[in-house]
Amino acid sequence: MTAAPFIPQIRLYQDWLRTQRGLAFGDYDALWRWSTDDLPAFWQSVWDYFDLQSPTPHRAVLSDARMPGARWFEGAQFNYARQVLRHVDAAQAAGAPAIVSYNEQGLRRELGWPQLRQQVASLALHLQAQGVLPGDRVAAYLPNVPEAIVAFLATASIGAVWSLCAPDMGSNAVLDRFRQIAPKVLIACDGITYGGREATRIDVVAQLRDGLPSVQHLLLLADPGVAPQVTQRLQPFTSLAQACAGDDTRTAAFEPLWLPFDHPLWIVYSSGTTGLPKPIVHGHGGMVLVHLGLMVLHNDLGCSYQPNSLGERYHWYSSTGWVMWNAQVAGLLNGTTCCIFDGNPGGTKDKPDWGVLWRFAAETGTTFFGAGAAFFANCMKAGLEVAQCGDLRRVRSLGTTGSPLSEEVQRWGTQEMREVRGGDIWWCNMAGGTDFAGAFIGGNRELPQIPGQMQCRLLGCAVEAWNEQGQPVVDQVGELVCTRPIPSMPLYFWGDEGNQRYLSSYFDTYPGIWRHGDWLKVTPDGGCIIYGRSDATINRHGLRMGTSELYSAVEALPEVLDSMVVDLEYLGRDSYMPLFVVLRPGAVLDEAMRARIAASLRIALSPRFVPDEMFQVAEIPRTLSGKKQELPIKKLLLGQPLDKVVNKDAMANPSSLDWFVAFAQQRAAASAPD
Repeated sequence: MTAAPFIPQIRLYQDWLRTQRGLAFGDYDALWRWSTDDLPAFWQSVWDYFDLQSPTPHRAVLSDARMPGARWFEGAQFNYARQVLRHVDAAQAAGAPAIVSYNEQGLRRELGWPQLRQQVASLALHLQAQGVLPGDRVAAYLPNVPEAIVAFLATASIGAVWSLCAPDMGSNAVLDRFRQIAPKVLIACDGITYGGREATRIDVVAQLRDGLPSVQHLLLLADPGVAPQVTQRLQPFTSLAQACAGDDTRTAAFEPLWLPFDHPLWIVYSSGTTGLPKPIVHGHGGMVLVHLGLMVLHNDLGCSYQPNSLGERYHWYSSTGWVMWNAQVAGLLNGTTCCIFDGNPGGTKDKPDWGVLWRFAAETGTTFFGAGAAFFANCMKAGLEVAQCGDLRRVRSLGTTGSPLSEEVQRWGTQEMREVRGGDIWWCNMAGGTDFAGAFIGGNRELPQIPGQMQCRLLGCAVEAWNEQGQPVVDQVGELVCTRPIPSMPLYFWGDEGNQRYLSSYFDTYPGIWRHGDWLKVTPDGGCIIYGRSDATINRHGLRMGTSELYSAVEALPEVLDSMVVDLEYLGRDSYMPLFVVLRPGAVLDEAMRARIAASLRIALSPRFVPDEMFQVAEIPRTLSGKKQELPIKKLLLGQPLDKVVNKDAMANPSSLDWFVAFAQQRAAASAPD
C-alpha cells in the first residue's frame, strides 16, 4: 500500500454537495452557517453522503428541535455494529486489517475484518444464549485490547447496552458507575500490565461481582501474567476467548438486529462536582452520524480500502476509561484500520521513555496519530527526538484533545515532524466531551493553522461564546454554549427521574441552551481557543472526575475532617491539581499522611487523580449554605483578584480566604519572570 497525497475529505464532501445538492459555499464560515441554520438539510446530507442504510424510511430528520428532547430520524432503524461490518468484504479484498494491536510487553496482533465479524457473531450468540435481551446492560472492566472492541460490537449487535471502565480504576469508583445501571453481564480481565508492572485484578473483579447483584454471568479475559489456578477463585465464569471462538453456520448467518434509530448504544460517565457520576446514554444512530462527521470530514480520516486513502491507519492513544476509546473504535465505522496500544506511553517509572508510541506508529504505518495534549507536552519536556523513533513519514496528521494544546508544544511537534517529513504536519486539535461523545471544535485540513488555536467550530454544531449577560461574543472569553441540538446529545441519564440531573447538568444556566462548562474564545476569523473548565470538575489529561468522588476517598480517612481540590489546567498549561485538607487536632500532614491519602485515591479512583501537592489548612472556604467554594478558589489561584471571584457576605467563613490569598500570591511570585 502506498501513501499517495490524499484529497482532503472535507473537500470531497463539498464537491458532493455541489454536484448532488447544488450547494456551493465561498468559504468554511458559509458552510458552517448553513450546517447550523438548516440542521435537517445538513444531517440528511451526512446520511446520504455515507450511504447509511435503514429497512424503513425516516419520517423526518428532526421532528422536534428542543433541548433536551430533540427527536432525530424517527422511523429509521439502525445498528452501530451493522455499519461497522458492512466494510468486511471490501476491506478484506484490499488487504486492510480491521485492528492492529500492540502492548508494552511486545505482543503484536492483527485482526482481519472477517475475523472481527466471526468473533462479534460468536460472542453475540453467546450473550443471547445467556438471556441477554435488547436493553439489557453489559458492563466491561477491560484494557485497550481487541477483545474490548469485539465485546462492544457484539453487545451493540444484539441491542444490549454497553458500558466500560478501565482496569486502573479501583472497585469503589467502578461500583459507583455500574451499580447505577444494574448490568446483567460483567466482562472483566483478571490482570493487567502497565508501566512494566503486572497487577492482578482478581480481588477487584470479585468485589465487582459481589457488589453487583444484577450480574448473572461473568466473562473473563485471561492475562498471561496471572496463574490459572489463581483465576479459578472467580468461578463460575466463562472464558471470553472461548466465547469469541465459535465458528459455525450460526455465526456465519448472524446479522446485527435492526433497532430504532435512538436505541441506547452505550452508557458513559461524566462527573460533576456533586453526587455520583452521571450515567449518560447515547443512541446508535446519533453516534454513527456524529462520529462519521467528526472522524471523516473534520479529522480527515479516510477509508482504508478506497483509492484516495488507501492504507489509512488510525491511532488515538487512550485508556478504556476515556471517551477517546469510543472515538478510536469509531474509525471502524468508515472502514478504517484502527491501531491500538495497551500500556504506558511513557515507559516505566525506572526507565521513562516517551518514544514508545512513536515507535508503535512507525512500526504499524500509522497515518493519523492522536493522543492527549499532555502526551505531546511530556515528549517535549523529555527532549524526545521524534526522528529517532523510526520511519514516521506516513504520519500526516497529529491529533490532540483532553486539554488545550499550548502554542509552545504545537511548535515543538511541528518542528520535530518537519525533520521527519521534510514538510509541515497538520494538527487536528479538538475540544468536546464525554457528555455527547463528540467534539464541538476541531480541525479542517484546508484552513490555516495557528499554534495554540483550534481551527473551527464543527459542522452542525451551533457553538458560541456567551458573556455573563447571555449574549454571543467574538474575540472575548465566554461560556461555551451550543444553541441547537446535535444527534449525539444524550438520550437521557440512566435512572434520572424527570430528567432532573440532565437538566441541571447542561441547561440550568440557560434553559434550552446547552452550557458545556468550558471557557471559549472565538476569534474574528473563526478560530477557537479553549481556556479550561468553567466549573470545578477535574480534568486530568482528558479524564474527568467529579470532586465529590475524590472527597469520598480522602475524607474516608479518619484523620481528614474536610478537603478541597481544584484543577488549575488552563490554556495549555500543565495540569496542576493541589489538594487542601483539614485534619483532626493533633494530626499532621507529614509524608506518612500524604502517602495514605495518595493510596486511598489510587485504590478508590485511579493513580491519575493523586494530587500534585497537598497542603494542610485550617478551614475550607464554604458558602452560607455549606458548599465548598471550589470555583472561586480556582479562579483566585489562576490570578483573578479576590473581589472579582467571591462575595464574602455570602460565605460562612470568610476569614478562611486569607490563607488562600497568601498562597495565590506566593504562586504568582514564584512564577513571575526574573
